[in-house]
Amino acid sequence: MVLKKIRRRVERIITKPFKKPSRKPSIKPPSPCPSPPPEPPLPIMNRRPTHPFMFPESQSAVLPDPSPFFSPHLLSSPLPTNSFFQNFVLKNGDQPEYIHPYLIKSSPSWLSMSYPPLFSTAAFTYQIFNADLTISAVDNPDPNQTHVISSFNDLSVTLDIPNLRFYLVRGSPFVTCQVMQSVPLSISTIHAILDFTPNSSRTKYKFNLNNGQTWVLYSSSQIDLTYETSKITSLPFSGIIRIAILPNSDSKLEPVLDRFSSCYPVSGDAVFSAPFCVEYKWEKKGWGDLLMLANPLHLRLLDHNPSNKILDDFKYKSIDGDLVGVIGDSWVLKTDPVSVAWHSIKGVKEESYQEIINALVKDVDDLDSTSISTTSSYFYGKLVARAARLALIAEEVGHVDAMPKVQKYLKDTIEPWLDGTFDGNGFLHDKLWGGIITKQGCQDSSADFGFGIYNDHHYHIGYFLYAIAVLAKLDPVWGRRYRPQAYALMADIMTLGRGGNATYTRLRCFDLWKLHSWAGGLTEFADGRNQESTSEAVNAYYAAALLGLAYGDTHLVSTSSLLLAMEIHASRAWWHVKEDEGLYDQDFVNENRVVGVLWANKRDSGLWFAPADWKECRLGIQVLPLLPITEVLFSDVGFVRQLVKWALPALGREGVGEGWKGFVYALEGVYEKEVALEKIRKLSGFDDGNSSSNLLWWIYSRDEDDQGYEGGGRHCWFGHYCH
Repeated sequence: MVLKKIRRRVERIITKPFKKPSRKPSIKPPSPCPSPPPEPPLPIMNRRPTHPFMFPESQSAVLPDPSPFFSPHLLSSPLPTNSFFQNFVLKNGDQPEYIHPYLIKSSPSWLSMSYPPLFSTAAFTYQIFNADLTISAVDNPDPNQTHVISSFNDLSVTLDIPNLRFYLVRGSPFVTCQVMQSVPLSISTIHAILDFTPNSSRTKYKFNLNNGQTWVLYSSSQIDLTYETSKITSLPFSGIIRIAILPNSDSKLEPVLDRFSSCYPVSGDAVFSAPFCVEYKWEKKGWGDLLMLANPLHLRLLDHNPSNKILDDFKYKSIDGDLVGVIGDSWVLKTDPVSVAWHSIKGVKEESYQEIINALVKDVDDLDSTSISTTSSYFYGKLVARAARLALIAEEVGHVDAMPKVQKYLKDTIEPWLDGTFDGNGFLHDKLWGGIITKQGCQDSSADFGFGIYNDHHYHIGYFLYAIAVLAKLDPVWGRRYRPQAYALMADIMTLGRGGNATYTRLRCFDLWKLHSWAGGLTEFADGRNQESTSEAVNAYYAAALLGLAYGDTHLVSTSSLLLAMEIHASRAWWHVKEDEGLYDQDFVNENRVVGVLWANKRDSGLWFAPADWKECRLGIQVLPLLPITEVLFSDVGFVRQLVKWALPALGREGVGEGWKGFVYALEGVYEKEVALEKIRKLSGFDDGNSSSNLLWWIYSRDEDDQGYEGGGRHCWFGHYCH
């Protein structure tokens, strides 16, 4: 699949003719537009069908069987396809997953945990799995039985192996294991045990390894342990054991572990408790206060209150930055509001309209639904979203003559996908995992970039949602007719519910602990989930919010806007590599301004479709599609200068695509408007999701007097983005 994906994208870069790009609109009131069809009465518009629309059911030939790894009671509900524990339910289930702060690897009869060292070069940075401790029950009666997921939530997964149940809760400094019946235990290590010290009640053991690590084991009642060079064994025991590494083997931090060893989380949920807020709530057992670890983005968004206390000196190392101790049974993460608008933030000056209109005339004239050759859900989605941009640009600059043709093109291209009449592909419903796949994808796992095995869902669907939202805005009667199909597509990535009453899994791509999306789908990867394009993820939630605006659905707008805000925060935190932030190793920082592919356990400078030195592609894949929301994603002008300075030299390489140049020039226009404008005027081609009109619109909606918001600036960059 990966090889086909690389080949298809490289072929597109090198051989696909780019269509002419379009420009960005203005917030100045446009000239009167033709009246749309009369809007249906609100009660009819908002009436929900008794049963949600579902695309035709599929019989996939490529999807894996989930039944070996999920408890039977979970199989009747939609299942996660991009979760933080996905490796545990694919193939043999034995690839590691990063359950912060430990890498966890499981087999049918044991679980290994690693506090991973970080290895970094100029090209990549990743964490190394070492089996620091491996826990099992002695004399497993069924060594061939697979481990089983008995429950899962936003922040946790419960994994069962014979006689042992592991509560794997993200951000817990302890790995907690419930020994279900009285059995002897084995704890082995690839290192040598240097010393082994119990407390007087034999409910705590501290041991040092020859790699410099110090571990502490706690038990709910007396446990009798003995050790050899690399192995610890117990007499029969039942109850709770908790194991944690002592950060930096610092004995001053041992009392912290002692204090919180008796209170353990068994699950964790993220609750949308208020607008632009996510509340973490953990179900706990034992007694005392709960200690969890926060990543740097959590700390930035944490709404401080007396029930939470941050332990600044209690830190674990992580590829995502230091994980810091926070006391409390629940946290509230709060982001500044990001409002969603159809048009540019600051508007386009009227004197700039004519050049944009001239580009629009040509771009709209070139629209021809009968000439589309692609049947790929990804590339087709880009084409319809590109046309939708032309409609909004025309609306913003008052070029009403363009609207009828764009609307006809959108109807001619979108309706066959929603009606199921598109020749060569289409959307289908998969009941096995619970989601939408494509006709091509249900027969070929590499078709549609793996959409049939749940890869890149938010990318493909985001483009379609954008186009549907725009058309529903322009033609409410059409919007009412196709609302069921539109909401089915939206629900594939935006469902909040769970359990047997849900049609789709909860927030298919969005990770409520990392606060960004994953794209990897049902493919086993040694480094866990991955995501390449943050801007296409941003587009997905932006498009869903626009869909909510088009249909007057305030709940959809609110939820989508929250996910949109979090995705932007995470993009800026982990994909945007700033010179002076110190999150990544200096060798990596010196050579990179954006991460190519971000994995749960790795940061890679290369892309799926291009090598690391194609810097224009690395920049462009974090920008496209160019939208009003792009201004928020790249509101830190200081970083934009760093990024463009880093990417510009790559444009001198032979064979650089004109489409990729357009995205570099677009960002250059954030701080050098006239310079970028001249470069854009000379482009001979454009990305298939971009246009001359869109690039001109973008440049002319830059405010020369506004130098942006560096590190928050004089205004909150979210708060500044308003209707």
